[in-house]
Amino acid sequence: MTEPSARIHTFEGRAAVTLAAGPLAVTILPGLGLLGTSLRRDGDEFLSLQAGVDGYAAGHTTGLPLLAPWANRLDGDRYRVGTLTVDLDDAPHIHRDAGGLPIHGTLGADEGWELVRLATDARSAAMVSRLDVGARPDLLASFPFPHVLTIEHRVDATALTVATTLRASGRRRVPVSFGWHPYFRLPGVRRSSLKVALPPRRHLELDDRGIPTGGGERMPAEERALGNRSLDDLYALGRDRRLGLTSGERSLRVIFDRNYGYLQVYAPPDQNVCALEPMTAPTNALATGACPMVSPGQSFTARFSIIPT
Repeated sequence: MTEPSARIHTFEGRAAVTLAAGPLAVTILPGLGLLGTSLRRDGDEFLSLQAGVDGYAAGHTTGLPLLAPWANRLDGDRYRVGTLTVDLDDAPHIHRDAGGLPIHGTLGADEGWELVRLATDARSAAMVSRLDVGARPDLLASFPFPHVLTIEHRVDATALTVATTLRASGRRRVPVSFGWHPYFRLPGVRRSSLKVALPPRRHLELDDRGIPTGGGERMPAEERALGNRSLDDLYALGRDRRLGLTSGERSLRVIFDRNYGYLQVYAPPDQNVCALEPMTAPTNALATGACPMVSPGQSFTARFSIIPT
């Protein structure tokens, strides 16, 4: 059994950290938005870096990226929280989808993360990183809610667990709408052989912009072949938050905790990947108010685990 380790090195010319324990290893780029570039079990890769590191730096999602302060889309350039109206029209770091809507927040490829701690114990290796959004006028321009984000990546012999903590550091309550966008693959498995396993859930109806309409329907647990289907679906989860990908002896399980109540499943038809995205709130929650709020001085933590086999 390999002893847990935390190694600093370079990946494609950028500073990187690889955490390893037993058969598992994850590589993260602290200076590029905490992008996860690799998740390996016994040397087999379970993440897809199809856009590449340079593509991520240019604004494309790939690997295991954080989406904050909002995941997915907003329905326009203005949103209102309480009595405060925020205008994104001239704000920096705004990424847009093909229809021009703001998407995936403003922290992609951000270089401001502070590496707080690297540590190992008898069973695991961990990295803790911190970003003080309240000290960044460029970030407050689009999300004027001072807060500190602290993220722990921890690897043991079974799983990678990512814990994201938001602490409200100013005088305003902070809306919580972050998420992650892992691009998963099963090594050696073709798309036609891939099955997506989902728990009981509510499928949330989306309009042609990808914005929830308010409608939806309940769906039972299922394990269904991906085949040639194109997926870009939003779900509200119940108590069972275990999902994943399977094919024969290969599988990848993902477990959300109680603070990740929403799931986006994204599988573009021309790529052998499937994203199972944990979200703390539904798409467009900043505009609709359908997100948790954190009072000044309080914190909110959400965790998910990835278990490749």
